[in-house]
Amino acid sequence: MGFSIGVDIGGTKIAAVIVDEQGVILYRSKVSSNTNNAESMFKQVVTCIDQVLKKANLSISQITAMGVGVPGKVDRLNGIAVYQNNLPWIDFPLVNRLREAFSIHHIVIDNDVYMAAYAEWKKLNVAPNSTCVYVTISTGISCSIIQNGSFLRGEGFAGEIGLCPITGVDGQLTTLENAASGPAIYKLARERMGNSITSTQDFFQAYIAGDKLASDVMDEVIPSISQGIYSIISLLDPHQIVLGGGVINHHPFLLDLIKQNIGPFLISEQKEALGRITGSKLKGDSGVIGAALCSWENVMCSNTTPEQNFTF
Repeated sequence: MGFSIGVDIGGTKIAAVIVDEQGVILYRSKVSSNTNNAESMFKQVVTCIDQVLKKANLSISQITAMGVGVPGKVDRLNGIAVYQNNLPWIDFPLVNRLREAFSIHHIVIDNDVYMAAYAEWKKLNVAPNSTCVYVTISTGISCSIIQNGSFLRGEGFAGEIGLCPITGVDGQLTTLENAASGPAIYKLARERMGNSITSTQDFFQAYIAGDKLASDVMDEVIPSISQGIYSIISLLDPHQIVLGGGVINHHPFLLDLIKQNIGPFLISEQKEALGRITGSKLKGDSGVIGAALCSWENVMCSNTTPEQNFTF
């Protein structure tokens, strides 16, 4: 049996797992990010990987491949973390540095949302010719599209739905990310509810408890998210839309609120789309599992002809 390592790198934490060929997590580790400079951040990545290897009591020779999810812009072909607004890496040669540190040949990197999308797509086991969209609502808002077994990447910026302009409840134009991401929800809750709100979780607890001000905030947030999801339905009419990211994963009741808000906008021929909107199956593990599975795919593709390759 072979093993692969999946790594999910973020601005606040780094997670690493060891999985088998079916994508089952066997061991995991997590460390805090150190964003002081490029080298301190890379050192934390190495530390996280070392920790999971020690837990598993495995040598590098037993690891077949490694996949790494990185936020922001990534040069997949050359293994470079081009730019991340929450990390101190600019044109950082991540794959080469990891090969030097761990002597693993098969290492792939991709945007973290794409890695998570791949894991959810594999979990769904949908028809090969289907169109699937994974939307993450967390620190930021973004999505990834898989159609006919391949990512739709455009010129490299496809899926940045968080940048789309929307009209807020107050009639002002903003972006989806500025209206409904985790930090945006916290900012709005603080403005409306005062210093009693010290975290996004405080807001959600107040809403669940029936707080009127929290309900008013939610009445602004949900329509914003719904505008974004409705635009996906209208543009792509996907066979499946999966909502993930911390905001949704930790508060699954939001899924029903979003569907209720979208419903009145759908014409009769679109109503079925509501049944195709689901929550994440893998929750917070989608990124690391997707990274590990993509590394397995890279190994298999290296033994096939180019036309058989999954398009990363």
